[in-house]
Amino acid sequence: MQLSAAIGVDLGGTNVRSAVVLQDGSLVEGTRREFPSHAQSGVEPVFEALAECILSTRAAFAGPLAGVGVAIPGIIDDDAGEVRWAPNFGLEVDGAFRYWENIPFRRYLESRIDAPVVMGNDANLAALGEYAFGVGRGQARCLVMITLGTGIGGGVIFGSGSLQGGSSGPQMMLGGNKGGVELGHILLNRGGLDCNAGSYGALEAYCQRDAVVNRARHKLRRGHKSIVTDWIQADGGRLSPRHLAEAAAAGDELSLQVWRETGAWLGAGVGSLINVFAPDRFALGGQMANAWDFFAPAMLEEAESVAIPALWRDCQVVCAEKIEDAGLLGAARLALGF
Repeated sequence: MQLSAAIGVDLGGTNVRSAVVLQDGSLVEGTRREFPSHAQSGVEPVFEALAECILSTRAAFAGPLAGVGVAIPGIIDDDAGEVRWAPNFGLEVDGAFRYWENIPFRRYLESRIDAPVVMGNDANLAALGEYAFGVGRGQARCLVMITLGTGIGGGVIFGSGSLQGGSSGPQMMLGGNKGGVELGHILLNRGGLDCNAGSYGALEAYCQRDAVVNRARHKLRRGHKSIVTDWIQADGGRLSPRHLAEAAAAGDELSLQVWRETGAWLGAGVGSLINVFAPDRFALGGQMANAWDFFAPAMLEEAESVAIPALWRDCQVVCAEKIEDAGLLGAARLALGF
């Protein structure tokens, strides 16, 4: 029997990616596409890139489609079809960057692709993709996910029985104004490091990409020896979490220490979130989750010390399975209905 299918789209600040996804979460071979997203070139170039990517994917699939789902970073109102706020998208005007606000996203996109569009926050949909097709197995009572990358996003999916009242799962938490579940912005250290949202001491400030890199750079300035010194000189001075993960795998003590420190901060946030949501699955995704082996021991130790013991015992804290495609899969799942 023909499986239902939808196009999942992951719109990022650098690229837009799309593929046809079947009801069982498998991606149809030959339909994956990726184009530059032109995020900071104004509205029209972004929608031209979206349309080109989606239409190219559509042309590679002969079967019927339920629609198109799009994962977008920002505050997304699917009911209104609007991107209410997206700080990574916009245009520089008179020396100031004017980010997206109240963009009629659905109307702009549907007029270009002639297909129904649904939309959601990228981290929320990554959590949905991981719930449906990854560690949640479509059966978790409650899945919490945080995504580790340029920033730290989050999502919460409630399964059947996790909400009291007239409801049945799975349900995706959005918050009253559709912009909630910003798990990267829970406070860890009042008055601490600043983050992109303008607050001080949030989880994101200590565990996002630049925080990890800066932690390593500070150690290098203080004379710590590391094999990454030669690597970054050969790479034009650039240093990334990937460098630090590769160095840690080679036994580099500076890199191992950076990941242990990052894991401890991360564990404080994970333990706190376990106390709030009491999940049976807690997944960590995003590109930095590829360094799981190096930050996980310190993270798990700290999380256990913070979480209420009865809640900790009922929760599995794991690396996400769909690190590359969670947002795309969740977007398709939204289009297919869940």
